[in-house]
Amino acid sequence: MVKIEVIRKRLSVLDEYLGILRSLQKYPLDEFLANPEHYGSAERFLQLAIETTTDIGNHIISSLGLGEVNWYSDIPALLEEKGYISVELRETWIKVIGFRNILVHNYLEVDRKIVYDVLQNRLDDLEELKKAFAVFL
Repeated sequence: MVKIEVIRKRLSVLDEYLGILRSLQKYPLDEFLANPEHYGSAERFLQLAIETTTDIGNHIISSLGLGEVNWYSDIPALLEEKGYISVELRETWIKVIGFRNILVHNYLEVDRKIVYDVLQNRLDDLEELKKAFAVFL
């Protein structure tokens, strides 16, 4: 059984992270790139927001006995396979997870212009995931 409180709490935290990220959208690219507090915050809160989505997805899979998760990419695949998300959302989520992996594992080589682009143009991907999770509330 999916624990509503677990999802509610994680969605609340995700909202908090998205609020912080939206506040960083106000900076023009040159100012963003010149200030380690701006790009460092964006990188970290993007990572946390993405990890929150995988935590929620993993909770749903575990609670409903939908299958085994060996890789983060298994989460959207299983949820799509079982009809909880669309193919399009699965593909978007897999890309989001890939970006998280870059932030975590290739942090020395992160292109901050890409981080800025994600910050400016891809937060709605996380909003779409929130909508998919809200079904469980």
